[in-house]
Amino acid sequence: MNLIYEQSVAGRRGVRLPASDVPAADSLPVELLRCEPAELPQVSELDTVRHFTNLSRRNYSVDTHFYPLGSCTMKYNVKAVENAAGLFAAEHPLLPLLPGGLEHAQGSLGLLHGLGLALAEITGMDEVTTQPLAGAHGEMTGIMLIAAYHRAKGNKKRYVVVPDSSHGTNPASAAMVGYEIITIPTAPYGDMDPELFRAAMSDQVAAVMMTCPNTLGLFNPHIREICDIAHSFDALCYYDGANLNAIMGKVRPGDVGFDVIHLNLHKTFGTPHGGGGPGSGPVGVKEALIPFLPVPRIVKKDAGFALETDNSTSIGRTANFFGNFGVMVKAYAYILLLGREGLIRVSEQAVLNANYMMARLKGYYDLPYDFTCMHECVFSASRQVKQGVHALDIAKFLIDKGYHPPTIYFPLIVKDAIMIEPTETESRETMDLFIQVMIEAAELAESDPGAFAALPATMPVSRLDETRAARSQNVCFAGC
Repeated sequence: MNLIYEQSVAGRRGVRLPASDVPAADSLPVELLRCEPAELPQVSELDTVRHFTNLSRRNYSVDTHFYPLGSCTMKYNVKAVENAAGLFAAEHPLLPLLPGGLEHAQGSLGLLHGLGLALAEITGMDEVTTQPLAGAHGEMTGIMLIAAYHRAKGNKKRYVVVPDSSHGTNPASAAMVGYEIITIPTAPYGDMDPELFRAAMSDQVAAVMMTCPNTLGLFNPHIREICDIAHSFDALCYYDGANLNAIMGKVRPGDVGFDVIHLNLHKTFGTPHGGGGPGSGPVGVKEALIPFLPVPRIVKKDAGFALETDNSTSIGRTANFFGNFGVMVKAYAYILLLGREGLIRVSEQAVLNANYMMARLKGYYDLPYDFTCMHECVFSASRQVKQGVHALDIAKFLIDKGYHPPTIYFPLIVKDAIMIEPTETESRETMDLFIQVMIEAAELAESDPGAFAALPATMPVSRLDETRAARSQNVCFAGC
């Protein structure tokens, strides 16, 4: 593994610290003193540089490889938007709140205001708050807005309805705000059936949460009918924006009946995604929910942009400052860079790529819902399972071939699911190479299924015990 501790040689050093320019303390409390010298590696500068450079070469990123994670929209990050974010790097997030700082933060506030207007236009909403820090945070904010709306009307609401194909964060967010969950099964055509949905509705339902297209990559043709049914019970419709990349510029969720929407800027609008962040989950609402939006709100005045904080109906502040500002700069630059026609082209290419992938692989893997897909396609490894090869084994095979695996075992309603999302940024040549490796995996499952047990064999870390890796983590260096 070339661990830097293993390269340690007594007396070797890579840096010489300057003499201290502050007087030494006469004494320190005994409990603060070390009993033994720190066991730090003794290595040269060259050893250190090579160690960390080689570690960086093991990273897997969308800049170096194809990243087919379904539902995650791991698209290429345009470097122009990174440069745009750098223009604001020196601005302190507290500047608008400091005495006289509002005047100096007009550019940043104007950017956030402009981004909100652009997102409202793209989604068909009336106003957008940029505070939420990620998609799940946006979901919780949206459900809090829905709860505030019902409280203000005196409605006694108890339930939130979700399809069984939903992202797990949907029911989790609703439960965190105090609602119970009603789950609707998926119909044979791959989405929530309006009749099953109608039967579950009552005056106690606060909202229905849907992803459209859903996690099977399918667009529900009954979406407007479902929204109309929900509204007839004074329930609101929440749009999980995780899959907006499929319909951006084609369908505005607000136009088909949705009242609240969160957006994953770190997915749809070409900003970094993965590795734990940074994320951004702005929430858009229809007019009836504007009074409940988080504060401070950025409002445009004759003299410039101001912060509105005096709002007794607001759900309050949901994040420090104004959200993950750097991510929002990148998203706004992405929108301006592409323009209306460019955003439409993004969706068209994403859908084309996913359908190409589906058509090429459907002869090798089962396709439980065999319909024209949107931005992603969901296969099942059930055919390979008959040979003792599961979706996890196929994922390990792909790792051995130098590919990040697609999303597996999600959505849960598909046995041994393999969810692939090529996004619009991948070329046909790149997809063809990946498709060939997927075909090789399917053929190996037929000819030598036992071979998967030893994979991956070419990586620094071989096959792990998945259960122990999750439950018995040791994040320290051995012996610490």
